[in-house]
Amino acid sequence: MNKINWDNVKSEQVNPKMKRKFIYGDKVMIARMEFEDGFVVPWHSHENEQITEVQEGKIRFWFDNNEENYTDLMPGDTFIIKGNRPHKALMIGKVKETDTFSPPRQDWIDGSDNYLRK
Repeated sequence: MNKINWDNVKSEQVNPKMKRKFIYGDKVMIARMEFEDGFVVPWHSHENEQITEVQEGKIRFWFDNNEENYTDLMPGDTFIIKGNRPHKALMIGKVKETDTFSPPRQDWIDGSDNYLRK
């Protein structure tokens, strides 16, 4: 068992408006994320189940390629996104949030998550 302090986990500047740090084991990944106002996570899906919890700011989510309806998450709000469900997100204000994935996001581990690196 390894003791990890988040202050010692390397932060990655994924793009000019997104920073993240993550830890992972065999079956789960936890990521701490920071976004600047206006950043859009484009439509995507992944096999991983995702739990998102907002600590600061607001995240607007759209699901299933439908841009007519959305759900806003505020500080303290959490929800679960099932694997393979298409979703898109807009950061409103400076956002700090935590994502948990199962299984770990291999595209994040190997850096092949090009949809975020634009």
